Amino acid sequence: MHESAPVDVPGAEGIQDFDALVQQHRPRIFRFLLASLRDKEVAENLVQDCFVRAFKARDQFRGSSTIGTWLMHIAANLVRDHEANSRLKFWRRKLRPDVDLNDLSDWIPDQQKSPEALALAREQVEAIWRAASSLSERQRTVFLLRFVEDMELLEIAAVTGMKEGTVKTHLFRAVQSVRLGLEEGK
Repeated sequence: MHESAPVDVPGAEGIQDFDALVQQHRPRIFRFLLASLRDKEVAENLVQDCFVRAFKARDQFRGSSTIGTWLMHIAANLVRDHEANSRLKFWRRKLRPDVDLNDLSDWIPDQQKSPEALALAREQVEAIWRAASSLSERQRTVFLLRFVEDMELLEIAAVTGMKEGTVKTHLFRAVQSVRLGLEEGK
């Protein structure tokens, strides 16, 4: 799992070292937002919004989940809000630039591979990305949290506010759709 141990597991007094929390969790939050929205500028802005919201609510965090799960829940809500507020969603998708695969280098586990192996891995990530882009918002969120962020089903349920069975259903359907998309892309 990508997530490290939580910073200052707080009680009622809130989170103590917020700067350390941001440093620890920012890459994961950014990666999720970038994968969800495929827009680097929007992802950067929403990362900032995520931590601003977390900072404002830091005294309300009670420790019923990990800090990483709490932050990912905020990020998932921001994605949902962003998508819901996109009145011109169709045009935004058409005008949105594709993400530079260099931004996705964290997705490829071994950067020491040969150039050919690295190119093949990038092609595979791009194919999965294209297949995942056609998923519904919920399916895409569950898929990305499971396979990009390596979160467990209960964690995903906590982040999304869904029941574990609902998460399983969305994940199953997402995997089926991505597989079908990959087969059609061959």
